[in-house]
Amino acid sequence: MGRRRKKNSKKLKLPKVRVNEQIKAPRVLVIGPDGQNLGVMGVKEAMSIAGEHGLDVVEVSPNANPPVVRIIDYGKYMYELKKKHKKKDKTPELKEIELTPNIGEHDLQVKLRKAREFLEKGHKVKIEIRMRGRQMLHVDITHRLAERVIALLDDVASVDVDPRQEGRFVHFILKPRKR
Repeated sequence: MGRRRKKNSKKLKLPKVRVNEQIKAPRVLVIGPDGQNLGVMGVKEAMSIAGEHGLDVVEVSPNANPPVVRIIDYGKYMYELKKKHKKKDKTPELKEIELTPNIGEHDLQVKLRKAREFLEKGHKVKIEIRMRGRQMLHVDITHRLAERVIALLDDVASVDVDPRQEGRFVHFILKPRKR
């Protein structure tokens, strides 16, 4: 029996939001469904106004004095909150693409298409050219390939780390150009 791997899913840490009866404060500042300030009142009174509109009383600023609540649809509010948090989580990753000095033209175009895709999504791309056996004698071919890759991706990327050789590898990092 093989071992199961856990999915690498990131759980969004959303702040706890109190709704309707969960709100403990005796008096709250109420913002109406149209965004207008309705003033300070009791939670029961705010819930009756929300009931007339078919909406919920949602605590948006619990640390204020008095706490601020809005009369809105709770589901819609949580959806907007999740969307806002997801947008913040988009950190660029470093993607890697490996080539060899004698790569075929079609294979190179496929790899460059993938690199272009990563760069357009805002990720950095590390290109690694691996030399095997006697290819080490012709490092100039590898460096020419590196310069060609940089030139072909010049419209979407700029060089972050210049090509350099370490052992059997020549590698460099491309970063997306600002739009």
